Amino acid sequence: MNSKRYKMVFLLIGLATMGYMVYQLGLGVIWENIRKTGVWFIPIIGSWLVIYVMNALGFRAIISERGKRDTHLPFLRILRLTISGYAINYVTPFVALGGEPYRIMELKPALGTAKASSSVLLYSLMHMFSHIVFWLLSILLIIFLLPWNALLISCSVVILMIGGGLCIGFSKVYKKGFTMSILRQLGRWPLIGQRVNRFAIGQASVLQEIDRHIITLYSQRRASFYRSLAWEFAARIVGCAEIYFTAKAIGLGMSMGEALVVSSASSLFANVLFFFPMQLGTREGGLALALQAVGMAGSAGIFIGIVTRIREIIWIFIGLALMGPTKKMSKVPALALADNSINEK
Repeated sequence: MNSKRYKMVFLLIGLATMGYMVYQLGLGVIWENIRKTGVWFIPIIGSWLVIYVMNALGFRAIISERGKRDTHLPFLRILRLTISGYAINYVTPFVALGGEPYRIMELKPALGTAKASSSVLLYSLMHMFSHIVFWLLSILLIIFLLPWNALLISCSVVILMIGGGLCIGFSKVYKKGFTMSILRQLGRWPLIGQRVNRFAIGQASVLQEIDRHIITLYSQRRASFYRSLAWEFAARIVGCAEIYFTAKAIGLGMSMGEALVVSSASSLFANVLFFFPMQLGTREGGLALALQAVGMAGSAGIFIGIVTRIREIIWIFIGLALMGPTKKMSKVPALALADNSINEK
């Protein structure tokens, strides 16, 4: 599927999903909740521009390589791909199976297949890895802010064990790559094994190059690795402001620390059930449970969830609009990008 057709398919899916969400919520409910949120709705929407800028800075840290000026793409292009890619991910059932191919196709003319693919895969890994780090560090807040009981201690221990195991798994991926090893495993599966093996043999050089880029980021570009992780983690922290601002709008006495706990717990619950498009129903349940854990009414989770969905609809619309016709992304002469060489310093 070429880039134009891909854009059209997901544009239609996105518009259909937006229409469904608006229909489900109802225009009256949307307007009433915006009115109830009042002036707090502006920082709620604006906070996500800050988040996407941080995401794009994390993405740029992975793309840009010192000594390779053709990898220093204009920041606004990276920001556009960041926002539109997340818009596609919001409306696809299995998160990250829509936006990532789109980003690869858009980056390929400028970076080549291997570099575009590895950059997008590395950014997706970093996005997930930062989420795990966020969950692990939020355990400290839970311990200090919430009253201890057997259930809380048990859940914390389980999260620490699972998170620690995932961190070990991520470290192996960064040190050894994963595209060839995954394809070798899939090649043993019935029905799809032969097709996967043919693909792996035909694309062996590209896949090996992708793995090389993945290994290089952690082994030789350590500063870029930690810069990307820092931006992604900072974006997680800023993301808690949405819950904090929404709670303030309805007079809920919530501290920023409690907002961090609620954000972490609700996102953990929602990501366990990641296969729901736009996390339908899972986020509200996670918010209700998290609010009850910090001693607040779980019913407030419904209002927070609705405001969050309204914010998503707005940013999905913006993301889909950014998928429109743009100047073709091609390699830029080195002299025109000389001022970007500071990215790796």
